[in-house]
Amino acid sequence: METIRGKTSHNMDLNGLHARLANYNRITLDLGTGDGKFAFCHAESFPGCFVIGVDSCRENLRELSRATLPNLLYVIASAQALPHELHGLVSHVTINFPWGSLLQSLLDGDPRLMCGLESVLGSGVRLEVRLNGGALAEQGWTLEDGAEQIRENLIYADWKVAKPARMDSHALRNFPSTWARRLAFGRDPRAVELSGNL
Repeated sequence: METIRGKTSHNMDLNGLHARLANYNRITLDLGTGDGKFAFCHAESFPGCFVIGVDSCRENLRELSRATLPNLLYVIASAQALPHELHGLVSHVTINFPWGSLLQSLLDGDPRLMCGLESVLGSGVRLEVRLNGGALAEQGWTLEDGAEQIRENLIYADWKVAKPARMDSHALRNFPSTWARRLAFGRDPRAVELSGNL
């Protein structure tokens, strides 16, 4: 699988990945990691957890991927085609304020995304999905209807997902991602969180 650090990408095989993960029992996958800030902050805050940020856009990851945290790795991949090296490893999945093809896949219940997620999961997996009103409006959905559609698709894929919980501007300001801060101070700060497990 392709990993990135700064402007340089490297191919990491299964043995290389297992060597990096050797001392960690909890592995978080931040899908659609964007500029990687949430993955970085999570790895920094929870040194006992290994964090893998996945995004298809390498340019956004150049700055934070230079970090030398031992429990952080950035991978260049599509959410709809997750690397086979991750299969069966992940204990926690986060999807924070998706847009574009990732959001569309969640709204459609895209089997490539749902089956790919299922393939990377270990046991006792936790899922957190945070959605914002502006991104859903661009796809033609209200925040409430879009969140419920995604929840239903996740339930159909065997996730146990609670009802959406509102994120107010205070929660967005304190959430460790670049996009959350933009939302908190932007024109449309409406957001919700879906959480569940398998």
